[in-house]
Amino acid sequence: MLSDKDRMFTNLYGQHDWRLAGARARGDWDGTAEIIAKGRDAIVSEMKASGLRGRGGAGFPTGVKWSFMPKGDGPLPHYLVINGDESEPGTCKDREILRHEPHKLIESALIASFAMGAHAAYIYIRGEFYNEARHLQYAIDEAYEAGLIGRNAAGSGWDFDFYIHRGAGAYICGEETALIESLEGKKGQPRMKPPFPAGCGLYGCPTTVNNVESIASASTILRRGAAWFSGLGRPNNAGTKLMAISGHVNTPCVFEEELGVPLRDIIEIHGGGVRGGWDNLLAVIPGGCSVPLLPKSVCETVLMDYDSLRENKTSLGTACMIVMDKSTDIIQAIARFSQFYKHESCGQCTPCREGTGWLMRVMKRMVEGRAEIEEIDMLEQVTRQIEGHTICALGDAAAWPVQGLIRHFRPVMEQRIRDYKARLGGAGTVQVPHGVPVAAE
Repeated sequence: MLSDKDRMFTNLYGQHDWRLAGARARGDWDGTAEIIAKGRDAIVSEMKASGLRGRGGAGFPTGVKWSFMPKGDGPLPHYLVINGDESEPGTCKDREILRHEPHKLIESALIASFAMGAHAAYIYIRGEFYNEARHLQYAIDEAYEAGLIGRNAAGSGWDFDFYIHRGAGAYICGEETALIESLEGKKGQPRMKPPFPAGCGLYGCPTTVNNVESIASASTILRRGAAWFSGLGRPNNAGTKLMAISGHVNTPCVFEEELGVPLRDIIEIHGGGVRGGWDNLLAVIPGGCSVPLLPKSVCETVLMDYDSLRENKTSLGTACMIVMDKSTDIIQAIARFSQFYKHESCGQCTPCREGTGWLMRVMKRMVEGRAEIEEIDMLEQVTRQIEGHTICALGDAAAWPVQGLIRHFRPVMEQRIRDYKARLGGAGTVQVPHGVPVAAE
């Protein structure tokens, strides 16, 4: 488990002063100009060497992403855009940085912006995060007043401005190009790629979009060195990560932990154990509601990192776990996710626009058992027709929870259908998606 000396976010629970004086006491804004003096190439190389991967869910190497920005000062300005939308159900970690460690984010944004040749950074904050936006704006005002940002930011010779943009509650705006569209004042819909944001992003200019945690980690990594960060975790799964645990545990919480720790240990130590004991565990969704669930048998041995979870046909995602005990109606839980994705689809891509509605309607019938066993295979087939066939990953996010349910809990779904037919007494009809009545078995 992670020792206190290796924690990056030392005021995660707001027990200390979150303002400038408190941040400086914890080491923020210490030698910022010296870090910037290393130069753009050195900073990007250090971030690559650290092994930091995007903490918003995709897991793309952060330093590599920074290196995609055009070198030199071209005719167009460069922008850093920080994704603070955090609208994934079950995910609650970035908000803790925004309200308790805002100066760590602002300092890291300055360093990251310099490394990418950007004189301005925008943070897109979820509209419901009122107090978080208020804390961050207060910290921005403090930083301007202290000369840490603005002209000659922190005495580095680099001019830097930081702006807050508050969203309006659309999940799709968590996708980087939809976020850019919304920032520009347009409807939040994903763009086709290419061109990628690094070539044509905000206002048609080179742009990098990074998650709040990814950016906020930069200052500590550059201060303590890539070797320190890459020495934590496992190969290709370096460093520490903010995680959260909710659902049927005794102590739901947000915490910082090393990647590669067994999932069971995290639930037992940070979550205080499953409600009713480990044997009462049914399943865990390891990274927000968009990733496939894992049954108890897999949770016994799986590690909380990118590679181990991928090997078990799921994903680390945001590393915010939803724990479900045996009192959970697992079919209904996944059906609620299907309803969410149907509601949040922007409607731009046919497979997602039509497919999410289809998944929702069939899943509602599956909850009751008002279906045919053959429809389970049809349901899985439709998820494959959605997955990978849309502009953004919302289609994948809608498909994967249903795929995980079928993969691990198909017998439960079949039994639900048999029970429904038994209640009918072997008579009556069951309605199938095409509206054609089929005699009950």
